[in-house]
Amino acid sequence: MSINSQTQGSQTQGKQTRNSSSDSTQPGSTKKGGGNSMKRVVAASFVGTTLEYYDFFAYSTAASIVFPALFFPGSDPATGLLLALATYAVGYVVRPLGAAIFGHFGDKIGRKNVLVTTLLLMGLASAAVGLLPTYQNVGIWAPILLVSLRFLQGIGIGGEWGGAALMVTESDKSGRRGLFGSLVQSAAPTGLLLATGIFTLMTSILAKDAFLAWGWRIPFLISFLLVAIGLYIRMKLAESPVFEAAEKKAEEQKQGETKAPLLYVFKHYKKALAVAVGARIGSDIAFYIFALFVLVYGTEHLGLPKSLALAASTISAVAQMIAIPLFGALSDKVGRRPVMIGGAIGGIIYSFVFIAMLDSKVPFLVLIAPAIGLVVVAAMYAPVASFIPELFPTKVRYTGAAVGFQLAGVFGGGFAPLIAVELIALTTSGFSVAGYLSATLLLMVYCVFIAKETSKIAMADAGAKAPAATR
Repeated sequence: MSINSQTQGSQTQGKQTRNSSSDSTQPGSTKKGGGNSMKRVVAASFVGTTLEYYDFFAYSTAASIVFPALFFPGSDPATGLLLALATYAVGYVVRPLGAAIFGHFGDKIGRKNVLVTTLLLMGLASAAVGLLPTYQNVGIWAPILLVSLRFLQGIGIGGEWGGAALMVTESDKSGRRGLFGSLVQSAAPTGLLLATGIFTLMTSILAKDAFLAWGWRIPFLISFLLVAIGLYIRMKLAESPVFEAAEKKAEEQKQGETKAPLLYVFKHYKKALAVAVGARIGSDIAFYIFALFVLVYGTEHLGLPKSLALAASTISAVAQMIAIPLFGALSDKVGRRPVMIGGAIGGIIYSFVFIAMLDSKVPFLVLIAPAIGLVVVAAMYAPVASFIPELFPTKVRYTGAAVGFQLAGVFGGGFAPLIAVELIALTTSGFSVAGYLSATLLLMVYCVFIAKETSKIAMADAGAKAPAATR
């Protein structure tokens, strides 16, 4: 049954009705913060999510170059690095827990308040890293506190993406959910560039001793300022109009609320959840292989200069930032499924070309190979912020979308580095990694193919039926 069918006569005509929630013209969409314009919603979602990814990647960078010496000094260098990277993995593993917690409250009390909470949790936990005592000061308590803050970071980012994606897709009235949702996806490469850029700046202007003594703290302490900016923007948001309309309808019809959204999703939307996970795992692994694999494979196995590999990764992130909105807009015109399937098939073909370009050791080919790869990934990744939320009904959309997205992250980005390194060790060939990536992209093609095309359905009506097998 359509969630939107009995709202107060607010349906508009033509394309606007087909592509957006007619509930967005309700009076409720202009309260609790002065009303939402798409410019404000997009800014709040993009800036807030970028700041959270900045925090996440700042930690990741420090885990490689700082934390082994300052928090695990009792270990040999290799063990210290492994322990530091283990704290990095904690942030991935707990993301689904954050998605379940914040998805629950996002579906029960609204999207806006949860987004404010995730921003505060993630930002303050990151800033607190910059205030931590080191092992030299407090001994074993230093790594314990570090892992605890990483845990909180993972919880926060686990709830962030779903709320940001929903605020954008549930507020759109123009039929451009794919474009606006893709800007949420652009936050990941933007946050990565900011984090690596600030760390690069600090290491270049400070002597090594000064950087290890206090310079490494500055990127984390900057989070205080970034949180203040993001909080200012998000506090001005009104609640999602689709969520408010659904709440009002449920109240008028005296419908009981869904007490346990997560259980409801697993009971009634198992196929949608499986589609969400399967549709994202491949793109997550593709991002790692095309953007970061060059740092390991290129430098350690091909003997390429680290500066060349770093430059290739940086250029690739810029290329993806440009490509993501273009593919998001294309998904509004031709549909989510053709763009995502096309990107996945392109990724299967290009994965083998990519390895061949690296194996050539020609500097120009090595430099552009990751950039081409991340443009291909952009086609798979850009529509995700609209595709996944469209699989679930309003009353459990936050939970379903967030859990599906973050579960895929654990199995994709969380394990991809370990699997890729192990494949290289076993086969000594990068083409084994291309085969691994291709298998996950075939899974993505299948999952997206069996899903229903939802780009022309009003957001309030999305998820009303099971997403599989009906096209």
